[in-house]
Amino acid sequence: MRVNRKSVLAAGAVAVVATLGLASCASGGDSGSDGDASASGTLTVWVDAERVDALKGAAESYTEKTGVEVELVGKDNADIKDDFIQQVPTGKGPDITMGAHDWLGELSTNGVVAPIELGDSAGDYLPVAIDASTYEGTVYMLPYAVENIAVLRNADLVPEAATSWDDMIKKGNDAGLTQPFVVEQGAEGNPYHLYPFQTAFGAPVFGTTDEGYDPTDLQLGNEGGIEFAKWLGAHGKTGTGHFNTDVDADIAKQAFLDGTAAFWLTGPWNVGSAIDGGINVAIDTVPSPTADPASPFAGVKGFFVSAESENKVAANDFLVNYLGTEEVQLDLFEAGNILPALEAAAETASSDPIIEGFAAVGAEAVPMPAIPAMGSVWQYWGIAEADIINGADPVATWEKLAADVQAAIQ
Repeated sequence: MRVNRKSVLAAGAVAVVATLGLASCASGGDSGSDGDASASGTLTVWVDAERVDALKGAAESYTEKTGVEVELVGKDNADIKDDFIQQVPTGKGPDITMGAHDWLGELSTNGVVAPIELGDSAGDYLPVAIDASTYEGTVYMLPYAVENIAVLRNADLVPEAATSWDDMIKKGNDAGLTQPFVVEQGAEGNPYHLYPFQTAFGAPVFGTTDEGYDPTDLQLGNEGGIEFAKWLGAHGKTGTGHFNTDVDADIAKQAFLDGTAAFWLTGPWNVGSAIDGGINVAIDTVPSPTADPASPFAGVKGFFVSAESENKVAANDFLVNYLGTEEVQLDLFEAGNILPALEAAAETASSDPIIEGFAAVGAEAVPMPAIPAMGSVWQYWGIAEADIINGADPVATWEKLAADVQAAIQ
């Protein structure tokens, strides 16, 4: 399957060589230390340092097929976005940069990204990956990985997955644990980790249209949101105590590693620590407190094309027909151990039961909103949830949250 797909895509790449040659001859200049989008016959690609090696094969293959050099520049992941936004308007920076889908609102607002034409290949990706790569109805990112949280279960303490929130707590109690479930919060809360439970009550942050999230349709304060707030308060410090702002990331991890908690809501970044700690880890979907699924946020990683690139045709071709292959997506998976965005690669990676578990949760996940209005949510959201966990009136606190966010958006 992989060989056939590569052969078809390579043939498609040859068809655009003439166009690429013209684009390559259209500009000249010497690239700087981080690359220059105007370099003749060159595609400069910014990528985080951990994934440079994973792209070398695709870069060499593309150069061999088209004559267009691909320069891979390792960057500190913490600097990529800001450097990209600052350099693109000056004509500097890369033709392509690696990044996260929730940068899209900021990148689009700053006018530094160009649309990507996926063509028929759009149907080859996980639906959540395409949704996350789309902003106001236009695809701007070639996705390569999908990341979401899930429930890590100590299978030695609890052999079977929980069917619901109540069942999870019961299974933990039956195992003799006083702390069946743990999730990081901290003094300012952590709404990212609580979002699956919120969605189970039918309270997304924003409504959606055919073009994605609608910033004019704030759903946070709907009836479901109020019910979620009541439920959260009932399980806070003055209730069951299953949610606690004294529990930060380190405390949550230690509770699971020590075996005092059987269930841990966290991300794939913590699986290695659990396995190294000798835990028999199973990955479960998030047990819902209602009859509806508990849908976490999905974070999608991918590649953007610079709005100022003089080789946009080559950049699009390299992304779609080379980085969008099963082979390369699996190379990226092996470099980061995150579920591939391409369905064929995701199926192959899911031969690992850990990845299979995260993929099952990802099937219920929703893209984290990339719209600028989301910034007005984060600044109030965690604090409100922390207050509710600590005993504040759930209804009044949640209603104030919704009002504050609405005012900030307007």
